[in-house]
Amino acid sequence: MMRGIALFAVAASVAWPALAHDPIKANPSAKVAPGFDLVRTEVRVEGDTLVFTHATSGTPGALIPDRNGKLAGAPVYTYVWPTSLDSAAAGFETAQGILALAAAIHPDFDDTPLEDENGDGDPKNDGAKWHSHWVVLVKDAACGPAGLKVKDIPPGAKPKLPKTWPGLPLLIDSPGYRPGFGTDKVEIRVPLKDIGAPRDFKYDGVTAGLRVNANVHDPLLCVENVFKVTSGDLSLPGRVAR
Repeated sequence: MMRGIALFAVAASVAWPALAHDPIKANPSAKVAPGFDLVRTEVRVEGDTLVFTHATSGTPGALIPDRNGKLAGAPVYTYVWPTSLDSAAAGFETAQGILALAAAIHPDFDDTPLEDENGDGDPKNDGAKWHSHWVVLVKDAACGPAGLKVKDIPPGAKPKLPKTWPGLPLLIDSPGYRPGFGTDKVEIRVPLKDIGAPRDFKYDGVTAGLRVNANVHDPLLCVENVFKVTSGDLSLPGRVAR
């Protein structure tokens, strides 16, 4: 199996090339669970908002990971929009890796301490509800065949972090954007003012499973399974629609 980012090309079906300012489109794949089978990925501007959208051949969000019972080894399911934006756009230090927006779910832990996704008054028990993150992705051979992880923060390091950083030793942010799920699409709406980023950037689409390292140590959160890449090769062919 190919290592690093090249693995994305193995997991994806044949995709159609995207034109500038057009969505990225892909053929449905019988090898991918319909809810994770990306057929279109788009990022567009609506007024003062960036709208990140994935369309799937089945109902997105219906599949959730089995509960592991503890943080070590905990599984995570994600819908991801990798971008060409600099990591500083989400409040991290510059040039840290691939900045990606993600909708995530993981029943074994809560990494959104400022949000109460399930509405029960306790903001610390919501990992089993879909929520959003900004993450910085980097290569790491220790993560197995995928060779990709959410970037760790070394012990003792004090990097620049977003105000809504959830306290994990990772370059991860919990901005509180609620993912919206329909019968065939998932969407996250991001105020342009929050990222202070140019409207002209590149993007791609990924569905993937991640897992917390059994030792809960560097690497802490690895990409374990790539379900689909909209472009087929993570080339970020999408352009933000004006």
